[in-house]
Amino acid sequence: MKNKKKIIVGIIIIALIAAIGILGYFLYKKDSEVKLASRNLYDSNFYELVNYVQNVETYLAKSTISTSNTHSAETLTYLWREANLAQTYLAGLPVQSQELENTEKFLNQVSDYSYTLSRKNIKGEDLNDEDIKNLEDLHKYSTELKNVLNQLAADLESGSITWKDLTKNGKEEFAQAVSSNLDVFSSLEEDFHEYSGLIYDGAFSEHLTKTEPKGLSGDEISEEDAKNKIKKIYGEENIKEISSLGVNENSELTSYNFSVKTNNEKNISIAISKIGGHIVYSNCDRDVSEEKINYDEANQKGKDFLNEQGFNNMKETYYLNENGIVTINYAYLQNDVVIYPDLIKVKVALDNGEILGIETKGYLNNHIDRSISKNLISKEEAKKELNKNLNIQSEGLAIIPTEFQTEILCYEFKGKIEETEFLVYINAENGEEEDILIIYNTPNGVLTM
Repeated sequence: MKNKKKIIVGIIIIALIAAIGILGYFLYKKDSEVKLASRNLYDSNFYELVNYVQNVETYLAKSTISTSNTHSAETLTYLWREANLAQTYLAGLPVQSQELENTEKFLNQVSDYSYTLSRKNIKGEDLNDEDIKNLEDLHKYSTELKNVLNQLAADLESGSITWKDLTKNGKEEFAQAVSSNLDVFSSLEEDFHEYSGLIYDGAFSEHLTKTEPKGLSGDEISEEDAKNKIKKIYGEENIKEISSLGVNENSELTSYNFSVKTNNEKNISIAISKIGGHIVYSNCDRDVSEEKINYDEANQKGKDFLNEQGFNNMKETYYLNENGIVTINYAYLQNDVVIYPDLIKVKVALDNGEILGIETKGYLNNHIDRSISKNLISKEEAKKELNKNLNIQSEGLAIIPTEFQTEILCYEFKGKIEETEFLVYINAENGEEEDILIIYNTPNGVLTM
């Protein structure tokens, strides 16, 4: 009997141990899931913060050279919005708020100050020298903040620092790094006007809907015709198989979609428009292990390919080189006027100059022969609207798109203020400042924001 009791007690103990073990496992698993979810949330908040701080830096740079009250007010309103959003995501990080007091203060001052100046512009008042000086100072420190956050992003990605470290040692690891260069703003004016919330969608936002494609020419073709077009592009002798993926009708450009396998086992995805049989896009992903041709040679390969496909008079604008593949943006050129809405992107391999991809939606949606006005202000009159500190490097005429699906003929001035390059667009008919872009010359290419 005693042995039987011992056995029963043993079984109960084993069962309890097993139950505790199972419970412990599920608690551990649940804890791991919670920690993973927290890390994902922190990562998301942090990278959103990095993105919005980048936008703050960009809009601050633009605000320092704008000479138009209308465009300045628009830029400052965007700046106000981006600074507010940056504050929101900063608050979502697992570091106590007092440890980031200077960073929060900086973003708050950017937000308040840009709002105040935008109201000034809207009332028709120009920004004075002190306003511009403050914006320049804000831009200087926004650049430093951006650089610090980018370094923290790299450290997080490499694993040299973790959110556990940042939470535990926030003062030493995070806050000091971010806020050490921002103390100067403790002396900035803080007595800004009270303001109410502002929701900004942009005037005439109902006009942002797509219009019918203007650049499609020719008759409707069959799927077999589209296959023949592909054979002509790549050479029938080089193609092993063409597989139909159906018709894409959920787009402004109805197209036949295909998967192509070449004789050397490369896979290409390609779409051919149902109207006219134009390439809408094509893409081939392959590794490029060595760069044997330079940008100029790749650019010529891209232009030759465009001419072969019937896209003539295209001018290269900006480019990006990643992993041995250069993506070049081409805009249509009409009578020496750059038509930016008619955009085509071409991917060129830098090992042998092979065309790996093309995207023509901008061109096919917008291309027509424009009636370009001759009733223009002179280039010298347009220059009077530029910031006096802009050192002009090049100038010309360009048609630029607007967010309202319209187009504006402008004088395009490329220039520098100190080390920053800008593109400034002055309306060629009325002299108003229409847009400002910042040019970034990176190791991988020339980009604009």
